Amino acid sequence: MTEAFYHGPEVIEVDDGIRPIRTPASAIIGLIGTAPDADAATFPLDTPVLLLPSQQRRAAKLGAGTLKDAVDAIWDQGGATIVLVRVTEGQDQAATLSAMVGDQTLLTGVHAFRAARSVVDTQPRILIAPGYTGIRPTGVSAIAVDAGGTGYDAATTTVTITPAAGDTTGTGAQGTAVITDGAVTGITLTRPGIGYTAAPTVTIAGDGTGATATAQVGTVANPVVAELLGIAVSLRAVILADGPNTTLEAAAEARKDWGSPRVFITDPYVQVWDTDIDGAVDQPASARVAGVIARMDNERGFWWSPSNQVLNGIIGTSRPVGWAVGDVHSEANWLNEREVTTVIRREGFRLWGNRTCSEDPLWAFLSVRRTADMVYDAVEAAFVWAMDRPLSPQLVLDVQESVNAYLRSLKARGAILGGRCWLDPELNTPDRLMAGHLTLDFDIEPPAPMERLTFRAHREDGYYTELVDAVIREAA
Repeated sequence: MTEAFYHGPEVIEVDDGIRPIRTPASAIIGLIGTAPDADAATFPLDTPVLLLPSQQRRAAKLGAGTLKDAVDAIWDQGGATIVLVRVTEGQDQAATLSAMVGDQTLLTGVHAFRAARSVVDTQPRILIAPGYTGIRPTGVSAIAVDAGGTGYDAATTTVTITPAAGDTTGTGAQGTAVITDGAVTGITLTRPGIGYTAAPTVTIAGDGTGATATAQVGTVANPVVAELLGIAVSLRAVILADGPNTTLEAAAEARKDWGSPRVFITDPYVQVWDTDIDGAVDQPASARVAGVIARMDNERGFWWSPSNQVLNGIIGTSRPVGWAVGDVHSEANWLNEREVTTVIRREGFRLWGNRTCSEDPLWAFLSVRRTADMVYDAVEAAFVWAMDRPLSPQLVLDVQESVNAYLRSLKARGAILGGRCWLDPELNTPDRLMAGHLTLDFDIEPPAPMERLTFRAHREDGYYTELVDAVIREAA
């Protein structure tokens, strides 16, 4: 700072010091679905629309379709902010699923959630597509190489998958060739596609000749969940998927499609009363699960599990789920053991299950994954103010102590068991600091939900001695 002559008192503002860290909103639901009769001006296609709990009249403009039912189901659980995306309802299931998957470059379908921050200044954390995440469609399940051919180059070789003659619904399958010494040794299936009624034709083109392959058709993983996975990672969100709503075994099989801590499956569907037909109808559970999570976030905190919480607005489940205290062989326990959440009846209908589809036991619990996400986002967002300031001991200490103060506050609220931020000299060498790169470590431990409570019961014959002694005292 240039020193200029001045005669008189002055105040120079010094803005060193710690900054408060604010946890981002966690109870924001990203909802995607269909509403063919919706008001197009209010709910344009493939566009994030903010829907607040106070905007019931606006929600009424959705008309028929999956979106209105889902909004009702969410708001049955209490107030929740929704980022809603409407897509075109196709002529068949495959076409609708394709509309849901959308296009990454055009930000259509589920990719519209990526634009939510810039369009409505709100980032969804709980992603649902009720009615479309429990479907396991027919697609290309595998491609076998029949002949490897010769002279192929990985840079120029393409794989084209064309529906068989007469197949008017199969679409979307994609693959890439694996080349070894000029021969095609495998086909990596990058997208299974949906709706195939017969094995499609596989064409391998490029500089080489002679390579052929045969496709196999079978049940494949849900394409909407598959597409949402990448979005969930970038948004630090979770996906609440529905099970197939058929059998216990089918629900367990659907869970095997995923290995991510960001996927949480609930099966079966729930039953609600439909005033149009004056009777019960089945609806996907995911919208109500999302509403429960939002309610728990608002009332108790994002570190609470939604399990053992009552689902409002339902009169039953699409199939009964057996459960009893202490019964390790119940249907509910069987599903929970296989990381499928369900709905039990005990003083109301309750969500029952804590576990995600994580392949890593470290992230088995939904509440643990979400807690870590919230903390990570809060820490990242809190230090934009520190970017591009000159490195100094004071700056480093301000950042470090800001994180420590935040972690202490989280511990005091019960959000984490503990946490600490520190500077590791080995990671902050002169060359890295000269390059403007400071590294600080911090640890946290989110509280796991108490999923199992064991009491050890013992017999004690000494109480009979006390009984005899008591009688003798009274008789004396």
